[in-house]
Amino acid sequence: MSAVLERPTLWQRVQPLFTGYDAWLALAIGCLAALGLVTMYSAGYDHGTRFVDHGRNMLLALGVLLLVSQVPPQRLLQLAVPVYLLGLALLIVTSVPGVGITKKGATRWLYVGTVIQPSEIMKIAMPLMLAWWFQRREGQLRVPDFLVAGALLLVPVGLIAKQPDLGTAILVLAAGIYVIFFAGLSWKLILPVLVVGALAIGAIVFSADAICAEGVRWPVLREYQQHRVCTLLDPTRDPLGKGFHIIQGMIAIGSGGLSGKGFMQGTQTHLEFIPERTTDFIFAAFAEEFGLAGVGALLLGFTFLIFRGLWIASEAPTVFTRLLAGAITLSFFTYAFVNMGMVSGILPVVGVPLPFISYGGTAMVTLGLGLGILMSVSKSRRLMQS
Repeated sequence: MSAVLERPTLWQRVQPLFTGYDAWLALAIGCLAALGLVTMYSAGYDHGTRFVDHGRNMLLALGVLLLVSQVPPQRLLQLAVPVYLLGLALLIVTSVPGVGITKKGATRWLYVGTVIQPSEIMKIAMPLMLAWWFQRREGQLRVPDFLVAGALLLVPVGLIAKQPDLGTAILVLAAGIYVIFFAGLSWKLILPVLVVGALAIGAIVFSADAICAEGVRWPVLREYQQHRVCTLLDPTRDPLGKGFHIIQGMIAIGSGGLSGKGFMQGTQTHLEFIPERTTDFIFAAFAEEFGLAGVGALLLGFTFLIFRGLWIASEAPTVFTRLLAGAITLSFFTYAFVNMGMVSGILPVVGVPLPFISYGGTAMVTLGLGLGILMSVSKSRRLMQS
């Protein structure tokens, strides 16, 4: 009696690649991606090929998401140290005089057959590395372990800030701090830092006239960084220069009112008053056309994405996956908060894109990579339960 073996169909072979995904997370991604395409069409339809390129970048990010989601967390754990060391080595090479590529006074790029920005690698490599470190120290955490984590974080952040690239340095620093916080850093250490930070910000605000006076130079910060802070405190100091971005952004947001001026009807946007209207300041264009109602819908989408990511992190089966998923999720919060804050005039302009909405290939690929890791963590939990 011979057994008849049926050859699996093509669909049966590829079906596992499209199953096991978190449907609610996928829904949040789809809604935000749709908002991003609508916004980019309005803001960039007359801006060369920005809309087409934005759609292409989204498809590329989707491909990265699907690919990374197939990588099990155990493999991500094995890749943590090599990816971190690679990113750190590229940052060091970029800082070598004559090797890194300098544009507009910043040495952030490196040519390795193609031009890359090594600091982008650290947005994912940092939470990977710190999650790996705390996974190794599970059950035996001591103060020195947090000191080692701090060193692993501050070295690349220092190299990125030196380029200078304050925006990316903030994002990498935030991702690392989230891992350290979720790993169990005591509030006794966190609260004093928060209090000192709040007092420092208050002191800067109340003494703005004195410290921003002509000829006063601040330690540590470069002159253009000091100018950004002073412009934030009083945009009218340089209304046609650095303050122009903030002023026009606030005008666009305020003119949107409750319901907005309508799709493709933004005057500030299409009369070229909003600088970088398809990249860093696209939130101003969005708020002008869709108003408070549209901004509320956008915030609801980001909030749902973040809460779903945190739920995935809370249900993750290992320390590594919990820390990694939690840090990546809150990194999306950092992106959105910093971008909306700088466009609204409550944070300095540091060049941070708005996820899904802003134009940018590298940022979109990094977004797809992070979401792919979240999907991988979710799929691993489902497989363990089945």
